[in-house]
Amino acid sequence: MTNFNWPIRVYYEDTDSGGVVYYANYLKFMERARTEWLRSYGLEQDDLRDQFGIIFAVRQVQIDYCLPAKFNDELVVTAKVNKKGKASILFEQSITRQSEILTTAKIKIACLDVDSFKPVAMPAEIYKKLTGE
Repeated sequence: MTNFNWPIRVYYEDTDSGGVVYYANYLKFMERARTEWLRSYGLEQDDLRDQFGIIFAVRQVQIDYCLPAKFNDELVVTAKVNKKGKASILFEQSITRQSEILTTAKIKIACLDVDSFKPVAMPAEIYKKLTGE
């Protein structure tokens, strides 16, 4: 499967007192890339909630911080689907600056019922869009 790439720039508000991106903000950058990945399929998260009764929520994160990003850096956040299940998606994500890998992560997303917050299979229409099956 191919990488989805989302360019971002580091703003002052993203940095800590040392002038580098605060560690939790890398997860925010990855979240934005996954949202844009969904949009690339014509899917909006509020529509999934309102029309299909589902939400996607982070179930598990494994992250490795390799190098720091700094104020004003231009970065690329990738989102690559490693595995698609009926009720979950496993992403491999990275954040790079030019050819330098700054952060890598494996993030498992669960499909949940909006009312019970329990795992449910993705509606067939959504699953088909995301998998091509």
